[in-house]
Amino acid sequence: MRAEIISVGTELLLGQIVDTNAVYLSQLLPQFGIDLHYRITVGDNAARLTEALKTALSRADLVFTIGGLGPTEDDLTKETVAQLVGDEMFLDEELASKLQAFFEARGVEMPESNLKQAMVPRRGRSFPNPLGTAPGAAFETDDGKAIIVLPGPPKEFKALVDQCVVPYLRERVGNASNVIRSRVLRLTGIGESSVEDAIKHLISSTNPTVAPLASPGEVRLRITAKAPTPAEAEAMIDEMDSKIVSILGHCVFGRDDETLERVVVESLIARKLTLAVAESCTGGLVASRITDVPGCSAIFLAGVVSYSNEAKKELLGVPDDLLRAHGAVSEPVARAMAEGIRRVTGADIGVSTTGIAGPTGATETKPVGLVFTALAADSGTVVRRHQFAGDRTDIKLRASQAALDMVRMSLIAQQ
Repeated sequence: MRAEIISVGTELLLGQIVDTNAVYLSQLLPQFGIDLHYRITVGDNAARLTEALKTALSRADLVFTIGGLGPTEDDLTKETVAQLVGDEMFLDEELASKLQAFFEARGVEMPESNLKQAMVPRRGRSFPNPLGTAPGAAFETDDGKAIIVLPGPPKEFKALVDQCVVPYLRERVGNASNVIRSRVLRLTGIGESSVEDAIKHLISSTNPTVAPLASPGEVRLRITAKAPTPAEAEAMIDEMDSKIVSILGHCVFGRDDETLERVVVESLIARKLTLAVAESCTGGLVASRITDVPGCSAIFLAGVVSYSNEAKKELLGVPDDLLRAHGAVSEPVARAMAEGIRRVTGADIGVSTTGIAGPTGATETKPVGLVFTALAADSGTVVRRHQFAGDRTDIKLRASQAALDMVRMSLIAQQ
């Protein structure tokens, strides 16, 4: 079964609000084995909405519209759909009474225009709105297709979908359709092109499918499987997951919502090891990411943003002769920063970052994007040199990713 989503609202086209509703619905449909092939947005215009609906019905079995169910003149979704499918709507007296009660409970008089929200299709069904005045509806066509109209306010939309649309889809789809499941593998320390080259033979798979998704500082691989049951789909994903890990190894650091900082913090907690960071070019981003993780207080001792040379000397004990001889952005200074923060705090692991985030500050020998990260531990100190691309924000993010990954890989090496 194929579906299409049409988001309605000029405010969406103008970028004044973000369409979180379409995202929520997109994530829901695969649970019923429904393939979503198109998502489009149209303004509050009946002619353009009609055109979009005709196109959608020509290539989909289910069409979802989001928005345009309010009481004002520019809320025209329901009327446009009814006219297109030839369904004459009627006033649902029960819905009208509920609307009246909704306003009375708030001590205000219901405007006459709100009665249009109690108009429902003669074919299909109405979906009550548990949190607002705009009910949804399913308009069913003679050829077995359906247009499901849904309210725009996110809280109302989600509640109505969960309470009404989910049972409706379960009824339409029954047990005959496959389910679709996905998992996202998250990788770092390797580029997208290198990933594709390594697993080229797996990317050609048709079920499950494997699709690379580039993201700043990491690469993501989405594995999607279609099967008669969720358990079978998950088993197919597990098998592909194992194949990918056997090729890419420790480059895979997590799955789905597992962030690198979460993996690092949880690994440190499991090993009962403490961490402190000394940052320059990342400006506290490494510490910020670590402290985003609940429970980090068990392992995180301190973070120092030693942006100036004076701060590096006074707070971390970086020797003045190193700074004069090599400059702040150098391997010796990165090493001294990591060892200094470890010495000052008594942490088991000290990590540092120093670099040129740009757009200024570069020299002939030290370009924008040059970053050194260092890790100091009982086993010694390791320094890595990186050359990152992108703007200032990109470079800071990539540098923080590299620092966190040094911690992760050092813990793996100690296993």
